[in-house]
Amino acid sequence: MMKATAGPRLLVVHTSSNNKTANGGMAPTSPAPSSMPFLLGSSRCLGLVVFLALFTCVSLLTVFSTARASVGAAYQATLLRRAGGATASGGGGGAEKVGLPGHVFDALVQYAAAAGNSTKTSMPDPDVRAIASVLRRRAPCNVLVFGLGAETPLWRALNHGGRTVFLDENPYYVEHLEGAHPGLEAYDVSYATAVRDMPELLAAAAAAQAKECRPVQNLLFSECQLAINDLPNQLYDVAWDVILVDGPRGYTEGSPGRMAAIYSAAVMARTKGVETEVLVHDFEREVESTCAREFLCEENRVAGTTTPSLGHYLVRGGDAANRDAFCGPPPRAQNAT
Repeated sequence: MMKATAGPRLLVVHTSSNNKTANGGMAPTSPAPSSMPFLLGSSRCLGLVVFLALFTCVSLLTVFSTARASVGAAYQATLLRRAGGATASGGGGGAEKVGLPGHVFDALVQYAAAAGNSTKTSMPDPDVRAIASVLRRRAPCNVLVFGLGAETPLWRALNHGGRTVFLDENPYYVEHLEGAHPGLEAYDVSYATAVRDMPELLAAAAAAQAKECRPVQNLLFSECQLAINDLPNQLYDVAWDVILVDGPRGYTEGSPGRMAAIYSAAVMARTKGVETEVLVHDFEREVESTCAREFLCEENRVAGTTTPSLGHYLVRGGDAANRDAFCGPPPRAQNAT
């Protein structure tokens, strides 16, 4: 028999059959159990970082929005202080309206006055400044302007926050300016008068002062020859604070003249207004000065802002208005004295 020789022996270890697939292949290996806590910890850290980033963004947006709102509120408060808390007369709901800042108002007047000194079609410097001084006190308010011209954008701008309405005899010019200045409120009006007929028209108005041409009435239904009654109905219900008569044409005998405009302004001021400032441009001409004296009256004339070519009148309406005559105190005031 052969004897076994003494020497090193080889030990072979086989893997468990549980790691084999059903068809004899090797099953995929799984991460070592010791790596799982690391992966879970990394996921939690990543989620925390994302949450903190989102929280920081939301916080910054909130801070920026609050700061922006505060700046806006402060700016609005500044405008309100500059406007002096002005409220437009006749405005609905007593809503507070803000006018132009003082420095902007002054700059517009300065440039317009300079233009008036350099062109013949513009209003003279003293007249521009006189009208602007009235608007500075009253704006934002209700302003009615007879006549379109070079100063139209200025009057509209100086009454920022109020309502400015323009009337003109030329419908094509009205359409042109409405296109050139979006938002401009302007209407065309027809005149059946002529400068040459002024004496007869004034005589007829004086004779009918207690009837068709009375000082206080709704012009929409008036039969007075000087009454303008073809405007949009709602304009007759407005309490106008300022009325500027700078139209229609009146430089020739066949021109419409401003007799009807001045008469209608006087009636509107007494019928719906409380204290209406009426300004008549080209006051040095006979039609303007005569009709202003007849319907706006010398006792209502404001000397401080009257220039050689601009008449300024303060006409009182309501209980202070004389319903029987354009000039002179009301009968109640006469009886009281």
